[in-house]
Amino acid sequence: MVELNTPQLDTVFHALGDATRRHMLRELASGERTVGQLAEPFAISLAAASKHIKALETAGLIRREIRGRTHVCRLDPGPLASAYHWLSFYERFWTGRLDVLEALLRAEDASRSPTPEGEEQ
Repeated sequence: MVELNTPQLDTVFHALGDATRRHMLRELASGERTVGQLAEPFAISLAAASKHIKALETAGLIRREIRGRTHVCRLDPGPLASAYHWLSFYERFWTGRLDVLEALLRAEDASRSPTPEGEEQ
């Protein structure tokens, strides 16, 4: 069972709470990227990109390796498993609620359906 109140889970959700960082993670899912490559799609400085990358690193979602003067980042999806496990409870909750709603709506539709001509009720 995943702890629901852990500092790591908090940092993962903090990191995922920003669209720029989510986009960076998506890019890293395709393979490693330099800090410059991660910053390129945004109108942000390398310093701002580095702050986003640091938040992802703190959450354990990426690993950064220094190769000479180049910082190369790669995805580490392990912490996403904890977040997914936490969210899966709510997925089951909403699926159950939506199944009940669907059954109610089908029953309502069935009770409103007119009987075809020539048939008795």
